[in-house]
Amino acid sequence: MTDQNNTFTDLLPAKERRKPRIGLVAGGLGTYWPQFPGLLPQLQESSRYVSERFAQMDADVVDVGFISDAQEGDAAAEALRLADCDLIVMFLTTYLTSSMVLPIAQRADAPVLVIDLQPTEKMDHANFDTGLWLAYCGQCPVPEVGNVFRRAGIPFRSVSGWLRQASAWKRIEQWTTAAHVRAALRHARHGLMGHVYPGMLDVSTDLTLLPVTFGSHVEVVEFDDLRVLVDEVTDAQTEQRMSLARTIFTLDDTVKDEDFAWGARVSVGLDRLVEEFDLDSLAYYHRGRNGEQHERLGAGMILGASLLTARGIPTTGEYELRTTVAQLATHVAGAGGSFCEIQALNFEDDVVEMGHDGPAHLAVSSRDPLLRGLGVYHGKRGWGVSVEFDVQHGPVTLLGLGQDRDGALAFVASEGTVVPGPLLAIGNTTSRVDFGRDPGEWVDEWSATGIGHHWSLSIGHRAADYRAASSLLGIDFRQV
Repeated sequence: MTDQNNTFTDLLPAKERRKPRIGLVAGGLGTYWPQFPGLLPQLQESSRYVSERFAQMDADVVDVGFISDAQEGDAAAEALRLADCDLIVMFLTTYLTSSMVLPIAQRADAPVLVIDLQPTEKMDHANFDTGLWLAYCGQCPVPEVGNVFRRAGIPFRSVSGWLRQASAWKRIEQWTTAAHVRAALRHARHGLMGHVYPGMLDVSTDLTLLPVTFGSHVEVVEFDDLRVLVDEVTDAQTEQRMSLARTIFTLDDTVKDEDFAWGARVSVGLDRLVEEFDLDSLAYYHRGRNGEQHERLGAGMILGASLLTARGIPTTGEYELRTTVAQLATHVAGAGGSFCEIQALNFEDDVVEMGHDGPAHLAVSSRDPLLRGLGVYHGKRGWGVSVEFDVQHGPVTLLGLGQDRDGALAFVASEGTVVPGPLLAIGNTTSRVDFGRDPGEWVDEWSATGIGHHWSLSIGHRAADYRAASSLLGIDFRQV
């Protein structure tokens, strides 16, 4: 899959997004500096190392330096407030008072992560004096800060460890991955085109909910917008898109030339629609009637939607706005994310078969994806080409965006393993997922979370990343 993924990256350039902005501040109690002259230089050296580690991450780092008292804490708070961060990291190098860091958490209007990383695994007790011990005392104020944050109504998160501890940095990196998700959803422009699939009450989403919850924007576009843009696509552009598709997909014998060409033409128009409205995702559905143009547009979306999804612009059917949000989250977390639902249960092999007809994320495919011609889509009007592949075998994580009675959103996740076995050949993204338990029991518990009909299937066991993202986003997290 490595060569194939490189091909996808070369042929399908990813959408460029604002990188997460991480604010960084280090500190310790200034009272110590005249008492122990060697302490501050040692702590500043540690803070430089931490700053360098963050600079190597795929993020914009705003490092406001080292604070030694409450006045310097106030100045750091103002600088970080102006920086509009997605995550603020407070490095407690030794003991400091909670009054030094509370203003930062209160004024910066961003979630905070407290880290305390002592210089090495342990102290050299026989040779340490008070000054040397204090460099290992970053854990000392963590309970104090946690208490004050709780009393101030500020969510508390921390990572304790030592400076070069791989496991501690892995936990820190989970929070930076979460910052990627927060940044993407804060600034996302989600497109909605068409109407809700008739009768799917779970899919209906209050358009105000995403701006209020995440800060993102919902742009309502029309199928007529797409119709006009598709009408402007030339034969040469259509052929160029067909050539691209032949490079990425294997074409099944069932693909009809006229359906392939129509899907390619719609794909070019979709790209223009996404560019014109600057969309980060698009959810669509249109029923249509008797082969009229809007029905043909809806039926011709799958090729172009899959190519957009591969570029990090989730484009999904059935008007599934909340699932496109989940797909965007899994994509920016580096785990792909394909539109998914339950297909059937296999009680002999104890697996849940899941997938979906239509748009898919090519990064989760275990082999060259297939374009299959379909005379009919299940439950949808029209005909044309659909994407089919077997999901990579190995660990996967499902992530959906559930909604409760009060309208609150929640991330819902479940980790499993895709295992080999027979698959349907019906133009679907298909996988057999083993959750290590009776598949019927898994369905019962999964369905009780408020998950809804669809979700994103992503590569790897990533529940910890998604849990961290839900924390930064201020929504509930539920894991089955």
